[in-house]
Amino acid sequence: MKRPIAFALVLTIVCFLSGSAWSANGKFNAESYSSPKIRDLYLVIIRDPDAQLLALQRGQADILGDLHRPVDVDTLADDPRVNLSLASGFHGFFLGFNVRTFPWNRLELRQAAWQALPRERVVRDLFAGYAEPLSTFLPPVSPYYEPNVAAYPFDPDAAKKRLADAGWTWGEDGVLISPEGEKIPDQRLLSPTASVAPTTAELAARAADALSAIGIPVRSEPMDFSTMLSRLDERDFQMYVLAWQMTRDPDSLYAFYSTKMDIPGGYNLPGISDPELDAVLDRLRFAPDAMTALDAASDAQKKLAELAPVAPIYSRYTISAVRRDWKGTLVTDRTTADNLWSLLSMEPAAGPMRPLYLVQGEEPRALNPFTSSSAYDWQVLGLLYDSFIAIDPYTLETIPWLAKSWTVTTKTRDDGLHTVLTFHLRDNVRWQDGKPMTAEDAAFTYEYLRKNMIPRYFDNVDNIEKMETPDPLTLVVTMKNTSFWHLHRVGGIPVLPRHIVEKVEDWRSWLPASLKHPEDDSLTQLVGTGPFVFREYRAGEYVHLTANDAFWLGRKR
Repeated sequence: MKRPIAFALVLTIVCFLSGSAWSANGKFNAESYSSPKIRDLYLVIIRDPDAQLLALQRGQADILGDLHRPVDVDTLADDPRVNLSLASGFHGFFLGFNVRTFPWNRLELRQAAWQALPRERVVRDLFAGYAEPLSTFLPPVSPYYEPNVAAYPFDPDAAKKRLADAGWTWGEDGVLISPEGEKIPDQRLLSPTASVAPTTAELAARAADALSAIGIPVRSEPMDFSTMLSRLDERDFQMYVLAWQMTRDPDSLYAFYSTKMDIPGGYNLPGISDPELDAVLDRLRFAPDAMTALDAASDAQKKLAELAPVAPIYSRYTISAVRRDWKGTLVTDRTTADNLWSLLSMEPAAGPMRPLYLVQGEEPRALNPFTSSSAYDWQVLGLLYDSFIAIDPYTLETIPWLAKSWTVTTKTRDDGLHTVLTFHLRDNVRWQDGKPMTAEDAAFTYEYLRKNMIPRYFDNVDNIEKMETPDPLTLVVTMKNTSFWHLHRVGGIPVLPRHIVEKVEDWRSWLPASLKHPEDDSLTQLVGTGPFVFREYRAGEYVHLTANDAFWLGRKR
C-alpha cells in the first residue's frame, strides 16, 4: 500500500522541530548551524532518470531532488529505505515564442497557440496530481499571484476562429497564411532530450502536435541542454520550452519581460517589447512600498496575459528523496530536504562519517559565476559563494547572512528620493584561501558587475549610484532611486573575492574551476566564503566538494 507523500512530509517536519534550530522567541535560528558535519560532498552527474532512481535505491546516491515522474514518486513512496518530502514551489513551465520576427510577432497567433494547448490533459497524463495547470505568470504559491487575468482555455475551434476573424487563411496543405499572404514557415521547438528530461521532451512533442493541428507547422527539436541554453542566449530560436524556478519577489517579471532585458544573455528570451508593459514593470520594479508593489504585480500579470509572450503550461510541486540512513534534514512547506540547511547538518544515522552523494541531473556548463545561468551550475556555485542576506526557509523572510544587520533609509535630494542601504558585515569572515573578506570585496563585486554590464546581474546593479566603505565591515550603497526591492536585489548578489577577480582579463571566458589558485595549489580560482570548498569536476562523473572548516556561520566572533 502506498504511503501518502504528505504523511512522509509531516513526519520529517516533526522530527526536525525537535532539534535546536529555533531560538527562544520561536523563530528560525540560522546561528544554530555551523560548518558542515560531512567531510566530502559529491554531486554525482546522472542524467538518465531511471539511473538516478536506481542509484538511490542501491545506496549509490543519498539525495535525489527534483523528482517529477509520478511513477518514481510512487515507487519511492513504497520504499522503506527512503523519506520523501514535498513543498509548494515557485516553479513555472512555459512555452516560449520568439516574438521579434514572423510569425510570433503576431499577437493573435500567440493567443491562438495558448488556446490550442491541452494543459489540463497534459498535466493529468504526465504528472498524475503532482503538478497543476498554470495560466498565469507567477505560480499560486507566490504572495503576489494574480488569478484574475485573461484566460485562453483549451479550445482548438475557438483558436481557429480567432485566427480566421483576424484574416488568417489556410493553404491546401493546412498551413496558416497571414492576412498579408505570408505562409508560416516550419517552426522548430527547442527542448532537452528525452534521456535528460523525459516529461519535458514529451510535453514539447505534444505541444508541437497541438499547434500543428490548428495550422502552425511545428516540430520539436530535442538537443543537449547546454546547447539549447546557448541558442536561447544568442536568440537563435523560433520556439522553446523551459522551466523557471522563480523567487519570492515578483520583480522577476521585470527581468523576464522588460524591453531593457532583451540583451544577449538577458532573461527576456521571447523579446517582448511593449511600452505599456514596460511602464507597468517599471512601476513594479521601483515600487516604494508593499502595497504599491502588490498593485503593480497584479497589473503586470494582467498585461502579460494580454500580450502572451509565452504560454504558461504548469507549475509542479518540488519533491525530493533522502535515504533514511542519513539524519539531520530540514523540511518545511516551502522547501524540500535537498537544501543548504540539510547539507550543513546531515550525518549518518549510524556508524562513522562517510561521503554524501547528491544526484546532479546535468553537467554544469562553465562554473563561471558571471555567465552561469542554469540551476545545475548554481547547485555547485551556491555552496561556494555567499551573499549579504538569506531567506528564512519557513517564512521566506529576509535573514542576516554575510551581513549581520542592515538599515534601509530614504535620502531626499534636489534630484529626488534615493534608497540608501547600509550593510554591517560579520567580523572574521575569511575566503577559503584564508584572506579576510571585507566590505571592499563586496564594493568591488558590485562595481565589476555594473562596469561590465554583465547580463545575469544587470537588473541588480543597474540602479546603484555609488558605494562607500567607511570601514572594513561597513558598506553603504546609495541607489539612483527608491524601490521596495533594492535590499533583495543588492543584498542577494554573491560576493566575489577581489584579489581573484581583479586579475580576470575576460569575464565571459573565465573558467575558474580549471585554473589553479595563484598562491594555493590545493585550490582553484573558485574561492568563496561558503560552507563547501570546490575540489574537482570530472565531466560525466561528479563534482567533488569538501567541508569548509573555517565557515563563519555559528562561530564565535
